[in-house]
Amino acid sequence: MENQINNALSFYYMATQLKYLVRSGWLRWNISKERLESVAEHIYGTCILAIAIESEIKYDIDLGRVLKMLVLHELEEIIIGDITPHDNVSDEQKYNEGMKAVEEILRPLIKKEEYYNLIDEFNKKETNDGKFAQYCDKLEADLQANYYHLNGFSNINSEENKNIMNSPKITNLLANGATNLPKLFIDYDIAKFDDTFSQIADYIKKKDWETKDENNNI
Repeated sequence: MENQINNALSFYYMATQLKYLVRSGWLRWNISKERLESVAEHIYGTCILAIAIESEIKYDIDLGRVLKMLVLHELEEIIIGDITPHDNVSDEQKYNEGMKAVEEILRPLIKKEEYYNLIDEFNKKETNDGKFAQYCDKLEADLQANYYHLNGFSNINSEENKNIMNSPKITNLLANGATNLPKLFIDYDIAKFDDTFSQIADYIKKKDWETKDENNNI
C-alpha cells in the first residue's frame, strides 16, 4: 500500500504543477491583467463547458470519458511547455514530443495505459469523444479571449503586439474581417469545429456579453 500511495502522490504533485503554469498565449498577446489564467484553470473551464454543452445539446458521447480526456490532455505541458500555433512547431513534432512526455509523467500509475490511450484519442480527433473534447478545448480558449477583450485587458493594436500582428497567420485573419482578440481566436478555430460548435462560436462573436472582472462583482 505504501508504494501505491507514493505513486499516487508523486503523480499528484507532478500534475498539479499546471496550477502554476500560465497559459503562454496570453503572455504572447500581452494581456494586461495582473494575474493571467493558468493551464489548470483552462482545464477546469473545458470541463465545465463540456458539462454545459452536453446538458443542453444532444451529443453521442460518453461524458465521463470526455472529462477524463480534458483533465489529462495538458499533462505534456509540464515537460514541453504550452506550445501555441505561433511557435512554429509542426503538429507531428508536438504530437511526438507530447506523447513521450505523457508516457513519462504517467509511468508511476497502474492505469497509465488507459490514461495514455485517452490522451492519444484526444490528440487524434477520430472518435466522437475525442472530437467533442477537442472542440471544448478550443472553444474554451475562445471564450477566455472574449473575457479578456470585454474587460479591457486586450489591445491587439498595442505596440507590444506589433510582431504577432504582422505574422502571416494573423494578417490573413485580419484581411478576412477579424477586429479583436476573440474574433481572431474564433476565426482561427472555426473551421475545426462541427456545425454545432461553429454556431456556438458564431454566437460568441455576435453577442455583447456583460462579462465583468472578478474585482467588479461578476
